[in-house]
Amino acid sequence: MHYWKGTRWWIIGTIFIATTINYIDRQALSVAAPFIKEDLGITNEQYGWIVSSFLLSYAIMQVLSGSIVDRIGIKNGFSFAVVWWSVASVAHALGRGFYSFVGLRFLLGVGEAANFPTAMKAIARWFPEKERTKATGILNMGPGLGAVIAPPLMAFLIYSVGWRMAFVITGLIGFLWLFLWQKVYYEPEVHPKLSPEERTQLPKIQETLISEKLDWKSYLSNRELWGLSLARFVSDGSFYFFIFWLPSFLVDMKGFDLKAIGLFAWIPFLAADIGSVAGGWSGSWLMNRGMSLDASRKLIMWIGAIFVLPVLLCLYTDSATASIAFISLALFSTQFKQSSMFTLPVDMFRAKDVGTIWGITGSAGSFGAMLFTPVIGWLIDNISYVPVFVIVSLLHILSVMIIHIFIPSITSPDK
Repeated sequence: MHYWKGTRWWIIGTIFIATTINYIDRQALSVAAPFIKEDLGITNEQYGWIVSSFLLSYAIMQVLSGSIVDRIGIKNGFSFAVVWWSVASVAHALGRGFYSFVGLRFLLGVGEAANFPTAMKAIARWFPEKERTKATGILNMGPGLGAVIAPPLMAFLIYSVGWRMAFVITGLIGFLWLFLWQKVYYEPEVHPKLSPEERTQLPKIQETLISEKLDWKSYLSNRELWGLSLARFVSDGSFYFFIFWLPSFLVDMKGFDLKAIGLFAWIPFLAADIGSVAGGWSGSWLMNRGMSLDASRKLIMWIGAIFVLPVLLCLYTDSATASIAFISLALFSTQFKQSSMFTLPVDMFRAKDVGTIWGITGSAGSFGAMLFTPVIGWLIDNISYVPVFVIVSLLHILSVMIIHIFIPSITSPDK
């Protein structure tokens, strides 16, 4: 029989593609927004509420979707989620005004919320402890790559076929991915392409299936889960700030025009992808050389958090090139840190609970971002970008401090 070499890497690669599609569909509206607002008479304030409706459903459904995936399984869970968000994305072509777009973005968030809880559960099932940050690093390239691809792709489609058909075309990409997913993903016990040699590398992952599932009372009384959730609550808004506000900052403070945004605004997100891979590989490298799980995860997080601080320097330079460089370093460092932060639920909880655990922590992060977004707007309108950048530069340090307070020692559930 013909086996695949590195089946688990084929699986994480396929999930990475889904995550990229997820962020293309998510970012499509931000690119099309100027045309939609002009065409349908939507104000900037209304657009803000449209964005908030996505974050609200995304936050709520990360908890529910994680629990659902724990029940129905990874393959079915991912398939259902991609169908849902692809249909919602295509349906944006039917938008007629403010209220319809609030509803459409809410529906998109419902489907897209399942991506990361399902992906992290797959990592828990397929990857041994020393490889998990590497797998998470690959997965976490998806948001950056989606943010890189969406602007030129949507701009081309909008000018070629209009904004309505642009949503239809990008939304249909998810259905193409489904064919690949059905071929690639099976559970380790029944995967037809998994070699006996590779199967022997997964014993601990398979052993976790015998554990009893935690109930909600156990979840809510778990000190480590509270620490992970609070850490995500304070830090996720930092990344969303750059997603939602970077073009505005470059226009308002650095004199960028639309052409310059198209040419250069994607660079920080490419840096974010590189940081994600670098953080993942560094975590695996440290553990392969004898560093403990606790020490390696926390070292990676501290390095990333500290190197976000230089983003403050872009406030004090007139050079657009320097500003892009400092912001790129910040996003590189953010994703370098998150490669370990996002892996902690996989490290600390049993595989059958990871979907729910990751959903709870991701929901906390989304709620934090939802609350932070209007604060950003108020600070910019009433003071300046300076306090916003100060807060953004410190949030990741605060999140690592929370991890240390609530989780003095990171240990796997098998120890």
